[in-house]
Amino acid sequence: MIPDFANAIATRRAFIGGSDARVIMGDEAGALLRLWALKRGECEPEDFSGDLLVQLGTATEPLNRAWYERQSGNAVEHIQRRVLHPVHRWMGATLDGRVHQTGDVFESKFMLPWNFSEEAAAEKHMAQLQHNMWVVAARAAVLSIITGGGKWVEIKIHADPLYQHLLLTAEKKFWRCVQTGEAPQLFGIEAPRPRLAAVRVVDMTGSNAWAEFAAIYRKTRAAAVEHERAKTELKALVPEDAKEASGNGLRAKRSKAGAISFEVVGAT
Repeated sequence: MIPDFANAIATRRAFIGGSDARVIMGDEAGALLRLWALKRGECEPEDFSGDLLVQLGTATEPLNRAWYERQSGNAVEHIQRRVLHPVHRWMGATLDGRVHQTGDVFESKFMLPWNFSEEAAAEKHMAQLQHNMWVVAARAAVLSIITGGGKWVEIKIHADPLYQHLLLTAEKKFWRCVQTGEAPQLFGIEAPRPRLAAVRVVDMTGSNAWAEFAAIYRKTRAAAVEHERAKTELKALVPEDAKEASGNGLRAKRSKAGAISFEVVGAT
């Protein structure tokens, strides 16, 4: 009888999963070649038992899921369910779960707090999420993140048909390489910019940069308002048939489209 772990490895070699999609759509040629060799059975999978970050992600999955359920009021089902695409049987997904109320794909992650941003997190996991959504025909995915700084973040990602088309094309080419033995090349497809819903109220008091630019903004706001008023009045003073008007150290120019722009002249 084949041990469960060995059987899982053998099964993963038979399809492209969500974590594979991230490699296929990535920019690391070495990682792509290793994945290709793994799918062909020419190398063994990496041993992550000594990788603390990976182990933290695995260990915090139940907590992550429970915290999401508590904060959202939704239930997560189909935990660690393996699903194959109904048509492309070489495409599969091992889901962290699906949200019962919405059908959204649920994905839990542990990330380090330094230089963390929601945009970067969504972009990093975009290929995996779009792949999993495609496999199960979901319209959206929930990315639930716990950081090492004791922060929990929920990010909702919507299915992107154009990116999913490019993803499918890249994965088809990669799988053909697995079957033929031809080494794959990087595909160079850029992930779409994630559209994040504005749902948080943030206190920026502790940011020195915010404090600096807030002070400048307050100091220059009155001048900026006066500047915009002056531009409006000056544009109204330029005769309609004038291509250019100047005086008192200021020149106004009218473009072919009729737009008027200003420049300071004679300044040292």
